[in-house]
Amino acid sequence: MTNSDLLKTLTRVGFVGYGLLHLALAWVAAQIAFGTGGKEGDQSGAFRKVAEQPFGAVLLWFVIVCLIALAVWQAILAAWGHRESHGRDRAFERVASAARVIIYGALAWTAGKVVVGAPSSSAQQQQQAAAGIMAKPAGEWLVALIGIAVLGFGLGMIWYGWKRKFARKLTIGAGPHARSAAMRAGQIGYMAKGVAFGIVGYLLVEAAIKNDPSKSRGLDAALHTLAAQPYGKFLLLAVALGVAAFGVYCFFQARYRKVGT
Repeated sequence: MTNSDLLKTLTRVGFVGYGLLHLALAWVAAQIAFGTGGKEGDQSGAFRKVAEQPFGAVLLWFVIVCLIALAVWQAILAAWGHRESHGRDRAFERVASAARVIIYGALAWTAGKVVVGAPSSSAQQQQQAAAGIMAKPAGEWLVALIGIAVLGFGLGMIWYGWKRKFARKLTIGAGPHARSAAMRAGQIGYMAKGVAFGIVGYLLVEAAIKNDPSKSRGLDAALHTLAAQPYGKFLLLAVALGVAAFGVYCFFQARYRKVGT
C-alpha cells in the first residue's frame, strides 16, 4: 500500500502545495519586517495572503487538497510504513508520521476556514489554549514544559538541517547541480524553521513564568518578537528568506523525495 503509484503521485503533488504555503508565510514575515500590511505572521495569515491573490480561492483549495494528501501519506506510513527501519527507529519514525498527520490536518482545517470566510486566527487560538491550560492547577508548569519541548524541537531542526540529515530521504539522480541546490535549500530552510520554533518555545516558557498568555501566540509572536529586537528586521528578513528556501526545498521533494516503504 505504501508503494502505490496513486499514493506517490498525491504525495508529490502535496509537496507542491506545502511549498506554496511556506512561500506565502515567508512573504508575510517579510511584510512584518518592512512594517507593512500588519498581517498575522502565522499559518492563517499565510493562507489569507494566498486567498487575496487572483484566483486565490482556487489556489487555496489546491493547497488544502495537497495538505490532505500529505496527511493521508503520513497516516499510511504511521500504520504500515518505515519498513526500512527496525526496532526503536521504526517506532520513532511511525510516531513522527502520526504527529505529521495532526500537523497537516490542522493546517488543512485552518486553510478551509479561511477559504470559506470563517474567522480564523492561529495566534488567537494558541493564546486561548495557553490561557485555558494556565488556569488549571499547575498549568504554568505544563505550559513551560511544552515550551521546553518546542524549544528542543527547534534546536533539533537546526541540527537536522546543519548536518543535512534530510538528504537520506531524497533520491536525486539529475546531476550534481540539482543535488547541490536541494541540499542548500533544505539546509537553510530547516535551520530557519528551527530558529522560529526555538523562539516560539522560549516565548511559551516566558508566558508560563510571567503568567501572560499573550506571549503564547505561536509563530506570530515569534516573528513580531524577532522584529522588535536590535537589527531585528534584518534577522526577520533572514528568517523569511530561510522559510522561502524551505518552500523551494518542498518543490525538490515533489520530484526527488522517497515516498514508498
